[in-house]
Amino acid sequence: MRSALARDLGLPATARRAGFTAVLAALMLAAGPAAAHHVGAWSPRDNEISANFKQVKFSIQAGRFEVARRLYETGALRRELQARAARLPAGLDTRITQALARGDGRAAEDGLMVFFAALIRDLALEADRRLGETVESAEARAAAARRFLEAIWRYYNLVDFAVTQRDARAATAVRLAFDEAETLAKGPAPERLREPLGRIARALAGVIETSAPTRRES
Repeated sequence: MRSALARDLGLPATARRAGFTAVLAALMLAAGPAAAHHVGAWSPRDNEISANFKQVKFSIQAGRFEVARRLYETGALRRELQARAARLPAGLDTRITQALARGDGRAAEDGLMVFFAALIRDLALEADRRLGETVESAEARAAAARRFLEAIWRYYNLVDFAVTQRDARAATAVRLAFDEAETLAKGPAPERLREPLGRIARALAGVIETSAPTRRES
């Protein structure tokens, strides 16, 4: 089964199996044109995954857990999560589904936060890899970096509050690093973005590592 993003872009099923880079390229392309903004003051337009997440989250907040579970189990968010399972903590899909089944909104939202944290971490790592290549011109690499940043902010904007609750220091590190990277992306030396992108990846890797289910959740 193809991921939602691969399907939207018309990529064959083999594209997903070909590796991590193809899916990240789809995420980057789905981000749309970049727009100048300050962190926290602008929300990217939704795509299929972010719209489905908002539907699930709003249903949880309204206490409509059966609706939230149906939206999650049949939506693009879960399909993408399953397509990326190899790079996610083991059992994350089950963790989210079971939390929704028992009406545990906090545990469900924590699981969804872990998914987006991993997605953003991987985008930052792939952007860093792309910037490290010297085949393309500085202008082309800077343009690619801006598209990656757009995708990163699309997804981080969804879970900033949850990350802040889990690890306020990591959330601050991500915001500051993103702001720095966005500023550097406008300059003549795109390779300088690699340092703040690395900080984003490390901060979110820490959040993922410390977000394993507690004994209460298991």
